[in-house]
Amino acid sequence: MLIATDAVLAMRCPECGKMDVHGFSRFAFPGGRAVLVKCSCGAAMLEVIKKLSGYLLKFHCVVCETRHSREISGKALWSGEITCISCQETGLELANIGPASKIDEMVIMRGQKMGNMAGKFVSDSYFHNPGIMYEVLNCLHDIVDEGGLCCQCGNYKIEVDIFPDRLELHCKNCDSINIIYAETDEDLSVIRQVDSIELVRHGFNCLDSLVNAGKMKKTRQKRNKT
Repeated sequence: MLIATDAVLAMRCPECGKMDVHGFSRFAFPGGRAVLVKCSCGAAMLEVIKKLSGYLLKFHCVVCETRHSREISGKALWSGEITCISCQETGLELANIGPASKIDEMVIMRGQKMGNMAGKFVSDSYFHNPGIMYEVLNCLHDIVDEGGLCCQCGNYKIEVDIFPDRLELHCKNCDSINIIYAETDEDLSVIRQVDSIELVRHGFNCLDSLVNAGKMKKTRQKRNKT
């Protein structure tokens, strides 16, 4: 029987917003010593403490901006399967721990999701302004990745339909729609002003009108993402 002795953490840094991947070993906890996982920017992302019952994980939540603690058994951590770490207040996924092969595959798939939606149209000159559209898609990807896209009805699985000049966000639970225009520099400026988008239950809105009306959550400081 092959026993896993290494695990990989994929987590978005609460300081710079970058998705970082780090590995650590089950032999890195001699005498109960804690292991501190840091982002490449230097910020602390996760503290792992060995206990008799397993491992205690401590981390700062990028969603509700508080400190969380979670205990996980050694059997689960070294099982060879992916363990999800979620925000205790909202239930939104914050990080994943598991074997390198599965974590790498998961990160690649998530990173390509938005790009793949846009990429199939490139050769056909589908977009009115491809450069703006790709930047808007990247901004939306960051918002989704941080759990900032949802509907007032409680649904977080929002569908994204892509058109030459806009994105349409659609909640299948209550049939609400939010339009994000992606054609001009002003359109890009609009989505860069927000870090969360909430669709109105049974409603129809445009992101630019909500920003102008002051109904969207503004970003505290623009993060540098890679």
